[in-house]
Formats: sequence, C-alpha cells, structure tokens
Amino acid sequence: MSVVIQIGELEIADEDLFPLLAQHKMLPQLAREIIIDRAIADIECTSEEEAIAKRRFYQQYQLTGEAQVKLWLKYHGMTPEQLDRLILRDIKLEKFKQQTWGNQIESHFLQNKRQLDRVVYSLIRSKDAGIAQELYFRIEEGETTFTELAKQYSEGAEAETGGLIGPVELNVPHPKIAQLLSTNQPGKLIPPARIGDWWIVLRLEKYLSAQLDEPMRRRILNDLFQSWLNSEYQQQVSFKSSILF
Repeated sequence: MSVVIQIGELEIADEDLFPLLAQHKMLPQLAREIIIDRAIADIECTSEEEAIAKRRFYQQYQLTGEAQVKLWLKYHGMTPEQLDRLILRDIKLEKFKQQTWGNQIESHFLQNKRQLDRVVYSLIRSKDAGIAQELYFRIEEGETTFTELAKQYSEGAEAETGGLIGPVELNVPHPKIAQLLSTNQPGKLIPPARIGDWWIVLRLEKYLSAQLDEPMRRRILNDLFQSWLNSEYQQQVSFKSSILF
C-alpha cells in the first residue's frame, strides 16, 4: 500500500482511490476521458500546431516562467510529460472530430433543421377551459393585450414575462405546442388547445430559421461527438465491484 494523496492528516492509499472516485461520481468522467485518449492517440500534429497550442495553453493559465509551470504541475499532480500530452489534447480532439464527422454536418443539419429552428411565442395557461376561451376572445377582439392578460391570468412562470417565451428551439416546447407553432404564421392567435391538465392560448411571435453558420457547424460536430462518446461508454465500460468495494 502506498499513499497517493495527503489532505491534512488524511492519507489516501492507492487501493482507496477507486472507491473514492466512485463515491464522488467521478469514475464515469474518467472512463470517458480514457475513451477519448484512445481515440486520438494516433492523431498527428505539426510542429506549428504544437507551438500554437503550447502558447495558448500558457497564456490561458498565465504561466510566464518555469517556476510557475512547476507550481502548476505540483498543484495538479502532473509530470512534464503529462503536461505535454494535455497541451496537445484539445487540438488532437478537434482533428479527430473533423476527420470522423466533418463530412456529416450538412446532412445532419438538413435532417434535423426543423428541430433546430427557433421560435418566439406568447403563451397563456389555465386549467379552466372557460377562462382560456374568454381570454382568447378578449385578445382576438382587441379588448386588451396578450401581455396584460398573461400577467393577470396565466398560471405558469410565463406570467412574469407577460406570456413571452423564447427564442427557443422547436424541440423545447411540448410536442403539441411545437406542432401548433410550426403550422401557424407569426402574429396569428391560436384558439385554445388542451395539453394534459392545461388549456393554452398561443401566438407565434417570430419564426427564426436555423442557418448552417460556423457556430451551428461547431454545435452539430460536438453533438455527433457526444453521441459517439455516449455510445462507446455504454458498449465498452463496466466497473468491477471487487475493485471498488
């Protein structure tokens, strides 16, 4: 048995480390990081990329001299060799993502565009069908504004914003709300509809069509990577109880 961490008078032996990681829910993250390390092991970086990565890393952590680097290593319990691998890890990971899923971004976007589109809408919720119908007619006839009635009558958190919600992606609201919003024009008041225990009055304010710009490309790439990582975790990872307990 050897001590690997000392915290005050507490000495943690190597054989106690895995049970502690499990107790603090850190084993799944460790397993995911190991899966990533294995996946990017053969990714090559140019000398220029290595220099850029090192400069960015040192700037990020404000490591301006050898003494500060040594302190950083001591704080994180790392060796210089581990630091070198860490510095290149992000750039290798981005290369891995691009090599693996870069040619799938456009097709994924087209297949999922409807869920990526965003909407701004107004909502009033009531558990009383009669009240919902009355509020609908009052708004329709211009007797008062949607905002005023939402603040006064809506029974959800949207009352605080005068019923206004968004922008949110179309996969965020209840599926029936999303369907109503996607089949109506902005500004059109939608008659009361029942969703579970609620009666709702809706109005689509804005429909914001998703664009395949650079932020969207990065998001899709990361989504595809995370789906892969979750799948690899489910298929490859198991924890042996004899090691943990």
